[in-house]
Amino acid sequence: MLDLFPSQALFGGILIGFSALLLLAFNGRTAGISSILYNLLYNPLNRIERSWRLCFMAGLFERAYLMLPVEFELRKGYSLVLLIASGLAVGIGTRISNGCTSGHGVCGIGMLSIRSIAATVTFMISGILTVTVLRNFIG
Repeated sequence: MLDLFPSQALFGGILIGFSALLLLAFNGRTAGISSILYNLLYNPLNRIERSWRLCFMAGLFERAYLMLPVEFELRKGYSLVLLIASGLAVGIGTRISNGCTSGHGVCGIGMLSIRSIAATVTFMISGILTVTVLRNFIG
């Protein structure tokens, strides 16, 4: 289990907010990770569009690798099929809601977007309900 101190979480939150601010200030783009990755993988982009997306994604992975312990294990007690299905469900939900928690929660709320506020509230309620059901009723 990964032990994060409140100061680490605070520092991570500040880095996320600062990164989103820099991307908006210098590129005029919101830091919606799902959209950045989707467009990088599935849309034909010019060299400049492709390079900033690659740099942004590389920075995310590089920071995560340097900030977190290298040990990583899949959730124990869950089947690989369940984990893959869960990941696909998250990806499909991201496309349906036109964004992920980073786009809606970090950037959209900061820009006072009603749609982003509604999406973030929905994400939070869904997460709380899922954890409650899994812990109290399923095991």
